[in-house]
Amino acid sequence: MNDIWAGLTQAGRLIISLDPTLIEITARSFKVTLTATLLSVAIGLPLGAWLAISRFRFRRLVIAVMNALMGLPPVVIGLMVYVILSRSGPLGVLGLLFTTSAMVIAQTIIISPIIASVAHQVVRDLWAEYHDLLISINTSRWQRTRTLIWDSKRGLMTASLTGFGRAIGEVGAIMIVGGNIEHATRVLTTAISLETGRGNFAMALALGFVLIASALLVNLVMHHISRTERGSRW
Repeated sequence: MNDIWAGLTQAGRLIISLDPTLIEITARSFKVTLTATLLSVAIGLPLGAWLAISRFRFRRLVIAVMNALMGLPPVVIGLMVYVILSRSGPLGVLGLLFTTSAMVIAQTIIISPIIASVAHQVVRDLWAEYHDLLISINTSRWQRTRTLIWDSKRGLMTASLTGFGRAIGEVGAIMIVGGNIEHATRVLTTAISLETGRGNFAMALALGFVLIASALLVNLVMHHISRTERGSRW
């Protein structure tokens, strides 16, 4: 029990004193995750909106594949990215393996289907409401997509935060493609795994508290957006 309290106390001191190692790992983790989230938003939101308003032969198949990709194990995605970026892979010449760029790629692949799927559901519901109006004023497909994205921005922001929350806690894929290299690719989740294995529970707990605080913050923002969205409908 004394060891636990000592670890908790030391973890609190590391956070309060803004330990340089803790700050470095946290900053890198947020940089990687925010970059991946922005890329996934740029891919997922238009894709989800387009699937909501478009009708084509294999539309249901595309939606089914997109939903299936949400459940794909992250370690499998990490392995696929590793193979592609390895020296013998098709993109090995770029030298991206074991860099933050490879981690961004892996996280983008993981969360893009999630954001696209949530965006599809949000825009589909709004499209059912706006369908007759947008058709009657003879809007183009791009105008419809842009209008629906703008009017469902709160729901789409929730989709983006969902993707961020999923990415910030990812460990398997980024461990494979990033390598957990000190001062280069070490982020919150991989550092927690490493420090726990070393027996450095103070640093592991401090990193864990930062990760929990990040997850709580994302959930609080999502809850606030949901309440605001419900309130605006009354």
